[in-house]
Amino acid sequence: MKLLVFAHTPPPHHGQSYMIQLMLQGFGGDLRKTARSGAAAASPHGLECYHVNARVSRQMDDIGGLRPGKVLLLLGHCAQAIWCRFRYGVKTMYYVPAPGKPSAVYRDWLVMLLCRPFYPRVIFHWHAAGLGSWLETHVQMRARSMLYQRLRDVSLSIVLSDYSAGDARKFTPRAIIPVNNGIPDPCPDFDRVIAPRRAARLAARQKLAAGGAPTEEERREAGGDPEIFRILYVAHCTRDKGLFDTVEGVLRANRELRARQSPLRLEVRIIGQFVDAGERREFDALLAGPEAQAAGQLLGYVSAEAKFAAFAAADLFCFPSYYANENQPANLLEAIAFGLPCLTTRWRGIPEIFPADYPYFVPIRSPEAVATALVAGLLAAEPAATYRGLFLARFVLEQHLRALAAAIRSVES
Repeated sequence: MKLLVFAHTPPPHHGQSYMIQLMLQGFGGDLRKTARSGAAAASPHGLECYHVNARVSRQMDDIGGLRPGKVLLLLGHCAQAIWCRFRYGVKTMYYVPAPGKPSAVYRDWLVMLLCRPFYPRVIFHWHAAGLGSWLETHVQMRARSMLYQRLRDVSLSIVLSDYSAGDARKFTPRAIIPVNNGIPDPCPDFDRVIAPRRAARLAARQKLAAGGAPTEEERREAGGDPEIFRILYVAHCTRDKGLFDTVEGVLRANRELRARQSPLRLEVRIIGQFVDAGERREFDALLAGPEAQAAGQLLGYVSAEAKFAAFAAADLFCFPSYYANENQPANLLEAIAFGLPCLTTRWRGIPEIFPADYPYFVPIRSPEAVATALVAGLLAAEPAATYRGLFLARFVLEQHLRALAAAIRSVES
């Protein structure tokens, strides 16, 4: 089956562009490139992908902005899509609808206006959540009606969660199929390396909290610093992704531990880029105090190897997000792949990643609740394999690609 993939890959790097990159790689790559080089190979999933890299922003702070150059780029991408329809005989178009942002919604309207008449079958893949409610509360009736006319009645909507299925249903697709995200296993040595060290760190913390002192061998097995509870935050550095709540929660938790005269303390490592200059200044001011300098470390954007090393060294992942378009974040999938408990929120599609009785949910915009949960999590005894099992059961890349390919091929029948 031939498939026109109208979506962008990194840069800029975020969850959606990363998943598109994984999909193209898993389906055999872009035949527009491999055919020219003579390196074309058969897809293991029965799909031939022709990719239009619909990138109009190269930096994170440019996403969502409106400028004339973006319109010209988008028109060029649409011309490529129409050309592929006739050059390669592709009849099915794969497209990722916008989140709730004005410029992105106008993009959807323009792309569907120009390209949809040429494609008998259109597939939407809903990576972002919240578009339906945003349209009803932020967009005037006339503009909303114009968008509904262009996005309604597509052949298939693929959704990540029950929450995002609500967005898809507002545009009355002919079918809706849920497909979980999936990522490559980032720690294949989990059983041999990660799990034993995580168990050793917990045992040493429990011994310290009870007034004991770990032996030199116990300290070595625990990484040398069992008195430090390592928190990790990996996401774009924005308020609504939970960055400030994470840092303020760590500071509050450390104050409580000092008041109890506990030998334990918390440190947080932050991996990600800032999108807003004002938030960066506010964060720098927060981190300037001696208390925060001792507890927080901003690593910025790092390589995949450095990021995974930080996951392996962490004791808990903190992501108290209330980002408007959150759905099924890849950072949470990476965290549970490393067997980490994830302190997060019941926001958008996030709760569907975890069991119904999951104990690490906190209210949004509540550093007080984050602090309380962090202190409670210091001595929590759940084995790392509990969280690792969530990943292996539902979010492995191979499972995702099989389910996604089956959903896409279903439109032919």
